[in-house]
Amino acid sequence: MEWFQKKLPDLEVFQSTNLSRAFHDRVLKFSTNQCAIQFFMVWLSPARIFRPRDFLAVETLMKANPHSCLVLIWRSLDTRRGYKILKPLLDLGFKILAVTPDLASLVKDTPAETWLKQIKDGERDPGKISLSVQLSNLIRLAVLYKYGGVYLDTDFIVLKDFKGLRNAIGPQEVDQATRKWKTLNNAALVFDKGHPILFDFLQEFATTFDGNTWGHNGPYMLTRVTRRVGNTPGYNLTILGLEAFYPVNWVQIKRFFKKPATEEESKWVDETVLRLSEESYGLHLWNKITRKFVINEGSVIHRLIKSHCILCQDSYDS
Repeated sequence: MEWFQKKLPDLEVFQSTNLSRAFHDRVLKFSTNQCAIQFFMVWLSPARIFRPRDFLAVETLMKANPHSCLVLIWRSLDTRRGYKILKPLLDLGFKILAVTPDLASLVKDTPAETWLKQIKDGERDPGKISLSVQLSNLIRLAVLYKYGGVYLDTDFIVLKDFKGLRNAIGPQEVDQATRKWKTLNNAALVFDKGHPILFDFLQEFATTFDGNTWGHNGPYMLTRVTRRVGNTPGYNLTILGLEAFYPVNWVQIKRFFKKPATEEESKWVDETVLRLSEESYGLHLWNKITRKFVINEGSVIHRLIKSHCILCQDSYDS
């Protein structure tokens, strides 16, 4: 806490600027841009580490959903450098906006408003897990509650149009015997503006916050709340199948990066690519595990990138 209190004045994410204060108006104006679907992504790191594999999520999203709008909630990309990164897609006419977040306005009149004030005032322990992870967990909930739409992490290969999805979450784990979901994940969320379970998520985040346990304020929070209130009349919540967003877990995914070495492996790659293309809205890449993996030519990941990219940069292989 003592270290955090000393650091607080230097944390840009809490600083109010002309750009951050314009957040709400910019998002509203952009959302009137005849968007088939409104997408959001969050990035709280420097633009210099926004690499081709992160850009891949933006690229495949726009190819699969070309008439949709994407708001990138990133202070570091709401810059000249950020514009340069996005320019190749902007030049093709895709509707993408990088915007500096205003945390205070996002959580205003939500259960998380008091939590944010306590953090900003140095009165609440953020824990040992990166504060950017916790803020990302919070921002995705708040932005959907305030505006509605689809939130996606930046480690997806998007495979399908999201039209038709509404008030939906995907599980990352199911019971092998019953095929019922066990754990939900917050890397992909689809919700109407003001959906009551988003209020419940924000309340749970604020009241049970634990900055020392990985996933407590993210996937496990969604799981706790959904088990408790998911069947409430009027919520109309849909729990999708495992194949929707997380058809492979973080343990198994290494195989998806490997080049097939035998005829049997080549057949498995063909079958897997076909199955994912038919059944999945997107493939979560679990970047925390796979960021340094080489994408081998002929692998499942390589095949999916080549068939769903727009610019198809060679640097995806490094």
